[in-house]
Amino acid sequence: MSIGLDTCVVLRLLVSQPADQAQRAVEFLEALGRRGDRAVVSDLVVAEVYFALQYHYAVPKKEALAALQKMFADGEIRPTGVTADVLAAEGAALASAKPGFVDRMIQSAYISSGGSMATFQKASGKLKSVQVL
Repeated sequence: MSIGLDTCVVLRLLVSQPADQAQRAVEFLEALGRRGDRAVVSDLVVAEVYFALQYHYAVPKKEALAALQKMFADGEIRPTGVTADVLAAEGAALASAKPGFVDRMIQSAYISSGGSMATFQKASGKLKSVQVL
């Protein structure tokens, strides 16, 4: 069985604050593993975590991206959407890439569902199947 983690749970796992909630989150993951279940994280949660790390915890973009990559690296927590592909394709360059990480996730989600994307962001025009209005 898959259990989706909310933004607040993922943040506790990554920043270990507040300590009591972080500990409960770790214990929850351990219990999932013992039962043979797995934790999953949606693209929307990844985007929220990415911004929360930067704006509420003052984590630089590069470190926020590295933390997300590390979280998915061991397979204990899995992304449900395009996150893994976007992180793998760009790696550390995402911290300064234009368009940025979340814009690339949005574009990838549209492409993976067989669509394309329209935007006013000129930088996004270099991505596949994007029309700049």
